[in-house]
Amino acid sequence: LSHGHSGGGCRCAAKWEEPPEQCGLTFGLYLQLQCLKESREGSGHGVFRPWEELTDRSKFVESDADEELVFNIPFTGNVKLKGIIMGEDDDSHPSEMRLCRNIPQMSFDDRDREPDQTFSLNWDLTGELEYATKISHFSNICHLSIHISKNFGADTAKVFNIGLRGEWTELCSHEVTICTDHRVHQVTPQKHFIS
Repeated sequence: LSHGHSGGGCRCAAKWEEPPEQCGLTFGLYLQLQCLKESREGSGHGVFRPWEELTDRSKFVESDADEELVFNIPFTGNVKLKGIIMGEDDDSHPSEMRLCRNIPQMSFDDRDREPDQTFSLNWDLTGELEYATKISHFSNICHLSIHISKNFGADTAKVFNIGLRGEWTELCSHEVTICTDHRVHQVTPQKHFIS
């Protein structure tokens, strides 16, 4: 997903080695991302990366005890999510993915909740098969939760990449000024007599 910084330059709080357009992606999306039940802490961040790096097999996330994983992805603006891809090449490949919108801090206690969309996944060796989302459900989201609920038979789930395709727009917050008039209006009685 693309992002925007006003003024054309990146003004992230930390110094980064990436070009300015990548700095916002790293700071805005990957830093705040949360992955539950990952076997190696922090490995969930590595599967979300730019399109040109999706074939990189050096970074992956694997579940710790069973085939379930949950990704919580807060966005720094409003997102219209149009598609999602997920790649792996063996029995640990997820076979079912459930998407929930605008549920910050989703946990495994929420897995019985009705998802906004469920996908039956196919094996995707290259991580390029895109699953189209219901745009009516995902047209104005600020948080996305991905629940990997099943795989193709392995003891754990493994994901090499997750790609999100959509549009990002900046959150607009408008200040509201409330003015009240506290002056007391003098009412003078009319003294017109009809004789």
